[in-house]
Amino acid sequence: MGILRTDRIAGLGGANAISGSVYFPHDGSATTTSGVLQIQNANDALTFGTGDFTVEFWFYTNRIGVTQHLYDGRGTGAGTNTAVLIQISDSNNIRFFTTNAYRITGSSTLKANTWYHVALTRTGSTHTLYVDGSSDGTYSNSGMNYTGPTNGFSAIGSDDNGAGAYGLSGYISNLRIAKELIYSAAFTVPTTALIPTSNTTLLCCQSPGNVEASFGGLNVNAFAANTNSRGPEASRFTPNSPVGFSTTTDVGTQFGSTFDGVTTFDSQAYMVPPGGNARERNRGRGLHAGGENPTHCNIIDFIQIQSGGISEDFGDLLTVSNSCDGVSSNTRAVFATYDAPTYNSLEFVTMATTGNATDFGDQTISTGQEGSLSNATRGLFAGGYGGAAQVFVNTVEFITIPTLGNAQDFGNLREAIVGVGGASDTTRGLFAGGVVPGAYRANIDQFTIATTGDATDFGDLSVARRNPAGTSDSTRGVFFGGNDSGGTNVIDFVTIQSAGDATDFGDSTSNQTNASGASDSIRGVFSAGYYGSPHLSNVIEKVIIQTKGNSVDYGDLIDERIQGGSVSDSHGGL
Repeated sequence: MGILRTDRIAGLGGANAISGSVYFPHDGSATTTSGVLQIQNANDALTFGTGDFTVEFWFYTNRIGVTQHLYDGRGTGAGTNTAVLIQISDSNNIRFFTTNAYRITGSSTLKANTWYHVALTRTGSTHTLYVDGSSDGTYSNSGMNYTGPTNGFSAIGSDDNGAGAYGLSGYISNLRIAKELIYSAAFTVPTTALIPTSNTTLLCCQSPGNVEASFGGLNVNAFAANTNSRGPEASRFTPNSPVGFSTTTDVGTQFGSTFDGVTTFDSQAYMVPPGGNARERNRGRGLHAGGENPTHCNIIDFIQIQSGGISEDFGDLLTVSNSCDGVSSNTRAVFATYDAPTYNSLEFVTMATTGNATDFGDQTISTGQEGSLSNATRGLFAGGYGGAAQVFVNTVEFITIPTLGNAQDFGNLREAIVGVGGASDTTRGLFAGGVVPGAYRANIDQFTIATTGDATDFGDLSVARRNPAGTSDSTRGVFFGGNDSGGTNVIDFVTIQSAGDATDFGDSTSNQTNASGASDSIRGVFSAGYYGSPHLSNVIEKVIIQTKGNSVDYGDLIDERIQGGSVSDSHGGL
């Protein structure tokens, strides 16, 4: 009998695995305020004087070409003081700023959606900026006497009050500040969580559940510049983590063996992990495409539904769209894109690979904020507003997912309506909620997917609302959030083969509308949307479809956006 090494199973990672980071949601614009981690009462602790020091952390940005502050030790209005500022430049390199000048401009060209480790050290007169363990530039000044912030507050992820234009759009993990030299030459970047040294004054951005957790005696407070900005948030997305799988690196090479279903035994009775890609069976890949962020976009990103985490870049749609709806088989995803008033394109991708979308065909009319659902072969698109006159429609169209071509007429909803949510099993499709001129609807319409024809009544949602996100497993449909004149946190469910009113499932983490849903056979995930006007969200939330309860945070999309389309290769209709 072979022995299974549980310490080598993916996802365990060891007691000192990197487990958390902080997400900063700045949108990169010059006029938008942002959230910030404010290091309070930090003047003495962050006064380095003439001694040695090290400032280090990992960072990840989803935007390039804009200036973003990573660590700002200056305080308000302190352009000339001797304090440390480390930033991403608009030329996509790391810069060190002090005494009103850039003292080091790194030579490395940074890329979006990539984790980097950065360390700034000073010993004697020599300052060294390291990126991923290699020197990226040096600066020498024998008379530098470092002070702390002018107002007692330093900042992570922005300036000290979050009101500037240079907030980070991305993540920081394991920020450590120490009054000592930790790296004296090129080094191998740590692969585990940083720990306090004898002279560490601050260690933070490590907790997946508490954004303000820190070591060293300093208070770290999450701060939003005003009521229209979103503060920093704790995240599970980290460097060297099994959360957010790499598209190029097999997880098993980083964290031991990840078994693909049932193992086998060889002739000598040793356990043999199955060959091929070391990802578990029945995980399911979920794609999210298009929408507004706040301008129209053509982004496609994906997650592994079983593990959640940060999404990864998949490719691009052909059409920059403000509304997108998707259907899928277990191999192909088809997106209906809309950008008023003329775009009616259908585009497809092969879900097992990454890459840009390809033309599939056209819808009969240009329609935005429609509903969508599918089984293994047929996809339906229903309702919305569109055409040159931007009118509400009741049309239902269908495509045969494995066969390229234009959409065809399927039938009609019971009324012309915008913003219905879709769910399905192998035979039946449901469209729920929506808005008609002057009123929100709780209606649930049902169809037999294989048979063209008009909708019949199934029942009602518990709350009338537009734009609920729908998803399903093989028996149950779940409808998440929506707009009932302000956004709701209601989650409802139905048994798809049993007509009747929806039942309360639980609550989302906040009032959400214009999100979109996908699923594997176990989990439903709901991505992006408004989480409270006017805030856009990149949050991914999860429910276990067969178990009632509140949704939980499950990761993040690369970008904040609304009205995108989500699909998966293992949803309930397959």
